[in-house]
Amino acid sequence: MSTMEIPVLEDGVWIVGPDGELIPDYDATFPTINEGEVVHGTVVRVDKDEVLVDIGYKSEGVIPVSELSIRRSVNPADEVSLGEEIDALVMTKEDAEGRLILSKKRARFELAWKAIEAAAESGEAVNGRVIEVVKGGLILDLGVRGFLPASLVDIRRVQDLDEFTGKELRCKVIELNRSRNNVVLSRRAVLEDERKEMRQGILDRLNPGDVVDGQISNIVDFGAFVDLDGMDGLIHISELSWSHVNHPSEILEIGQTVQVKVLDIDRERQRISLGLKQTQSDPWQQVLEHYHEEDVVEGRVTKVVTFGAFVEILPGVEGLVHISELAQHHVENPREVVSQGDPVNVLILEIDGDRRRLSLSLKRVEEGAEPLPRADGGESVHLTPNLRLSEEAFPAGSESEGDSMSEMHLGAAEPAEAALALDADASELLADAVVAEEVSVELVEEAIAAEAVAIELAEDAIVADAVAHELEEESLEADAAGDAEAAVELAEEAVAVEELAVELAAEAIAADAVAVELAEEAIVADAVAVELVEEAVVEEIVAEDLLGEAVALADEDPAA
Repeated sequence: MSTMEIPVLEDGVWIVGPDGELIPDYDATFPTINEGEVVHGTVVRVDKDEVLVDIGYKSEGVIPVSELSIRRSVNPADEVSLGEEIDALVMTKEDAEGRLILSKKRARFELAWKAIEAAAESGEAVNGRVIEVVKGGLILDLGVRGFLPASLVDIRRVQDLDEFTGKELRCKVIELNRSRNNVVLSRRAVLEDERKEMRQGILDRLNPGDVVDGQISNIVDFGAFVDLDGMDGLIHISELSWSHVNHPSEILEIGQTVQVKVLDIDRERQRISLGLKQTQSDPWQQVLEHYHEEDVVEGRVTKVVTFGAFVEILPGVEGLVHISELAQHHVENPREVVSQGDPVNVLILEIDGDRRRLSLSLKRVEEGAEPLPRADGGESVHLTPNLRLSEEAFPAGSESEGDSMSEMHLGAAEPAEAALALDADASELLADAVVAEEVSVELVEEAIAAEAVAIELAEDAIVADAVAHELEEESLEADAAGDAEAAVELAEEAVAVEELAVELAAEAIAADAVAVELAEEAIVADAVAVELVEEAVVEEIVAEDLLGEAVALADEDPAA
């Protein structure tokens, strides 16, 4: 007789039934789940108000439409499809109807929050798609709702935020608060980092002396900015042309492609100084190659000053005819002899190639002397000038008149040399004054730019504050309508935007302080320029007095 095997009680396999008999433990074959746990399953049904998911449990899980996405008013068919595998968070193991309630958006929230926290800690950027445009910024889907303020969407303020709807943006997390589920983003920080890397790459690639192509991006009073494939360099107005330029717009226009030379690179401040004239033929080289001292050349008077006249002998090359070299007789005012625009013949007294200076003379040009052909091959400006050297101005004298003139120069040598030295000092002081004035102008420009930033930040702060109040009102309306979840989310967004408004206001105050400081520095630089000009004028007056003394000595004692 066979013996029937009696099952042995074993946890997870057999349990004692209601009649005391052993029956299989079917519940043990189902996974153990707990509320708040994230589970994995397959979508088995999609209805208009819910989605059923098989997670291997004794009953299928139900995801209500409100728990599918952080988006509002979604269509379940747009969020999931039959057979799709998804993650869901267990909200309730058994509701009043005995159903297992799941949430897809909360599972995604938990997973996304961990990634966002890690990104915020490491400084890495996160990707999110723009799902909504609100006043004051954009809402991005990161698995959680992320707020991107309008002022942080781009480096420059964006006028139309609607163009970003549906686009995926890369942003940095600048504020994170788990207790309020609050995430504030900045796309501008990512763009600035990219630009910084690009600028650094350009700085690493360039060296002083390099000749590169660029495009004129902006024109200002003191020069022009050139876009060097992502980074702007400045051509100061003094580096635009070998000839005098009143305003950069005379020779350049925005969008124009130019070839420029790198003059200097400030890698610490990420600034590049460029030169345009250095890529053009240097007229001074033509002077050195074609002209020599004692040559007679033609030119045109460009400026008449108290101590003489400047004559341009080639475009971009001017020389000084000192007041003592204007005429054979004593000249009180250079305008007695020449006027601006007069074509003249001059004799080259000295060529200083290192300092790029020419000393010229009108009085030493012999009557009938033919000037050399222009070194640049340009059209002659020669016209016989009327320098009032007729017999009416200088009646015929004795044969020893020339000797007397020589003796006058010998007797008056000491005060004349001192006058020339003072005149040279005055010229250097004027040059220093020009540099100080340029620094002052640059500081004023920077102050204006800083003030503009302060104004923009203040405006952004006002907008953010207004948005915060509007979100607060929407939160109250949602709460009154019974939508507690929407009310909480809107209230959290209002708090985040209000904090951003405070931060922007603080940045505006800081930028305004910088603007004030720069303006003060500009005033100091301008005062230095004025002081240098005054010193130059004083030395010029003393120089004129010394020249007058030299002439007087010669008149008193021609034989000295």
